[in-house]
Amino acid sequence: MILEQIPLWVATTNSWIVSADGVECVIIDIPPDPTAVLDRLHRLNLRPVAIIATHGHVDHVGGVSSFLKLEEQSSKDLGKRSGVDGVHIHPADRHMLVDPLSASSMLRGMLLETGLDFSEPEHIFDLSDGDSVAGASMSFRAIHTPGHTKGSSCLSLAIEGQPPILFSGDHLFKGSIGRTDLPGGSFEELISSMKERILPLPDETVVLPGHGDSTTIGYERRTNPFISGI
Repeated sequence: MILEQIPLWVATTNSWIVSADGVECVIIDIPPDPTAVLDRLHRLNLRPVAIIATHGHVDHVGGVSSFLKLEEQSSKDLGKRSGVDGVHIHPADRHMLVDPLSASSMLRGMLLETGLDFSEPEHIFDLSDGDSVAGASMSFRAIHTPGHTKGSSCLSLAIEGQPPILFSGDHLFKGSIGRTDLPGGSFEELISSMKERILPLPDETVVLPGHGDSTTIGYERRTNPFISGI
């Protein structure tokens, strides 16, 4: 299995490249640095087949449209057809993917300086609670965890012979939780989501967050000051 963590852009947002067969891959979150993601795919000789967004903040989706166009052109140059089906995101956060500039007023100037394409992706698929995204011989199950945004979702992945994996986006971090002071955020919702949807997962579940280092559910249950009392 290939599991690549690429911290990118001003918020060192993690873009995750996941492959079970060493041929195709699924990408989770693409910050406004799409060339870095594409370059890593080329070095690994992986063909992307799907993009999943944990939520709609621009540091997680700002590079999606440019990446899709770069990847399509790269495939054409190699005489191949792009294999990316589109972008999967919870419908409550779809508007931020469709128009990232309007959803990122504080960062608008910085985003415009990147020269990236912020147009609406051609293919956007709703990713509601319990939905699965199949690709690259894997299946990612969406767990809707509102709190950081209305559409924040964690992604559960089971690989035979390995501990369960949870891509937690900006819901759960090592030693912390996602901020809730931005539009659509709610501390009460985040804690409720954590209690009902995340903490019941097995202790050995590996947590791969949207920022920072990996951890496990068990470690966070014992040590994270925001959730240790739940």
